[in-house]
Amino acid sequence: MTSALFDRTGKFLPEVLYALVKSIGRKKLVIDLSCRRNSDGWTVAMNRWQTPTDLQVTHEILDRLAPYCAEFLIHAADVEGLCRGIDTDLVERLGTWGKIPITYAGGAASLEDVEKVQDHGQGKIDVTVGSALDLFGGNGVRYNDLVAWNQRVS
Repeated sequence: MTSALFDRTGKFLPEVLYALVKSIGRKKLVIDLSCRRNSDGWTVAMNRWQTPTDLQVTHEILDRLAPYCAEFLIHAADVEGLCRGIDTDLVERLGTWGKIPITYAGGAASLEDVEKVQDHGQGKIDVTVGSALDLFGGNGVRYNDLVAWNQRVS
């Protein structure tokens, strides 16, 4: 769930989140906080990452939202799909929080990037590999190599 949690101007609507949790339960909900870097850190963005919202990706916001979901999916929109490397600063910030599962998405171009998420996220952050994965037409990460890496670190 992402854009539905905000009005069209980007104002967070907690009542929508509360109603959703009441309807389906927190254990079935993943909150997707797609974000863009700015001078203050990272701002959650919606509408294909074009509309900034009134939420920053901070430990306080994660603490506020965590009771209402099973997991966070955090997209680093500035590097998403570019296969130029991860946003290490964002991964480090997420790793220092780590109270419920977090999956990081954005920029992973190689197994080295996957390892960076593991290291900089203090082992608390999962990672998705999209455009670089051979199954999706990429040439940076072979699926079999990723599975083997995951089995080694699990």
